[in-house]
Amino acid sequence: MSGSVMTVYSGDFGNIDVQGNIQFSISYIQKLKEFHIFVAECRNLAAVDLKRGRSNYVKTYLVPDKANLGKRKTSVKKKTLNPTFNEILRYRVSEEDLRAQTLILSVWHHDTFGRNSFLGEVDVDLSKWYSDHPQMNDLALKARVEIHIWVKECKNLPLIRATIDPYVKPDTSRKSRQKTRVLRRTVNPVFNHTMVYDGLREADLQEACLELTVWDRDKLASNLLGGVRLGAGTRSYGALVDWMDSASCEVALWERMIASPNEWVEDMLPLRMMNSTKTTL
Repeated sequence: MSGSVMTVYSGDFGNIDVQGNIQFSISYIQKLKEFHIFVAECRNLAAVDLKRGRSNYVKTYLVPDKANLGKRKTSVKKKTLNPTFNEILRYRVSEEDLRAQTLILSVWHHDTFGRNSFLGEVDVDLSKWYSDHPQMNDLALKARVEIHIWVKECKNLPLIRATIDPYVKPDTSRKSRQKTRVLRRTVNPVFNHTMVYDGLREADLQEACLELTVWDRDKLASNLLGGVRLGAGTRSYGALVDWMDSASCEVALWERMIASPNEWVEDMLPLRMMNSTKTTL
């Protein structure tokens, strides 16, 4: 049977140990039809690099963001690991739509000359929030998650023409940047290629689906040889979708990964044809 060997790994996002708390409150202003987030302060934030200073800010966004409301940011507070903001971030959104979303507040170190560093985040399920009882929240910051996929090899790929030139990519998008190199004239390619997805929350692992597809590169077009889908269920953020159709062996590998953070888990999975297309994690 055609198959592929892969290893998956989940770990913390970034190289900074997340610590500290964020204090905030949320309210819905009926007269304005606006959702307000009052960001009060953060305490005991992680120090990124004393030479780079201690400049921090808070960023918010709503997921899923079907209305393209975008993100909001506070001002940057300098020279402190205990920044006080006392700022209101606003979203113009109906209360009905708001209750189908999750609020994410993330804290970042601002680097004028380099990449900003993630310091932690919290999330609020707005379906369980009562707008007529605003209160100040004081929550511990949490880390994000990375998924590493090590595609080792494929075995006994179907010979759909005289010779095949296989490669693997993580979805069916033509613009995928994490695909492996193309190996020529082999049905048993060895890739040893690593793909990385970052910026995930732990809760996302129960809602996401990771698709890996194997292709034959021909002169005029690429031909799908099969694939696998790793995931935990049939729904994605509450929606029943036909591409969340992981087989039992695929679910088992995904659940082993979730149960083994910061460790590699490995398996050989049979390739199968995809019932529908999927373009993102």
